[in-house]
Amino acid sequence: QVQLVESGGGVVQPGGSLSLSCTTSGFRSDLYAIGWFRKAPGKEREVVSCISSSDRITTYAASTKGRFTISRDKAKNAGYLRMNNLKPEDTAVYFCATGYYTDSQRCDLAVNKYDKWGQGTQVTVSS
Repeated sequence: QVQLVESGGGVVQPGGSLSLSCTTSGFRSDLYAIGWFRKAPGKEREVVSCISSSDRITTYAASTKGRFTISRDKAKNAGYLRMNNLKPEDTAVYFCATGYYTDSQRCDLAVNKYDKWGQGTQVTVSS
């Protein structure tokens, strides 16, 4: 059974940090790119970051670049998103997803490139 499970969300004050985890099972996630996405109430789902299956390529949305860091641990079948200097506008449900690319040095900031999704974890940034 294919599963992606996010964890690590919570409530944090502006300027604070959180680390999200995405644990995968039921498929060879090491062969897939991992993407992190978020959805705030009343807004479209937004791509946050992605990392290629090779680990060598990482890409960030302009709104998160310099504050967020994506990584993965293939031995643990897991992906991570470290979020620093959080802002109220980062408040959203955060999802991880995986997408397959024949090119291991590639990932895209496009929702339709990812076909396996977790259920999401809430991140709230508020004073």
